[in-house]
Formats: sequence, structure tokens, C-alpha cells
Amino acid sequence: MSKAPSNATVTVEQIGSPSRRVHTQRETLIGLGLNKMNRRSTLEDTPAVRGMIRAVRHLVRVVDGQ
Repeated sequence: MSKAPSNATVTVEQIGSPSRRVHTQRETLIGLGLNKMNRRSTLEDTPAVRGMIRAVRHLVRVVDGQ
């Protein structure tokens, strides 16, 4: 059973600096399309993206989830 592609998106904003953080957290931010403070990125709402957000939840804020 395959799922039909959904158009759900989630917008995240970087609110914390990756300075003095574990290197993998910086890589996760880059994977989310974030690399500087107060930048926003709109991504497809998938379990993988949700997991990445959860890994750096202290550095990002979910602005909009449609």
C-alpha cells in the first residue's frame, strides 16, 4: 500500500546559533535548508523532516505547518 503524495508543508525558522554545538546539529540545520539566524525554510512534511526538526528543536521554531 503506497501513500498518495500529500501537499503538506512545514515552515521552520532558525532561532538559535549552531556555534559551540555538536557538529551533527549544524549538519542537520543545513539539511533543513537553514544556515543563518532568522532564516526560514519551507519543507515537505514527512517523518524524516519531523525527525530532523526534533533533533534540533532547541535551535528552530516551527512557524507554519499546513
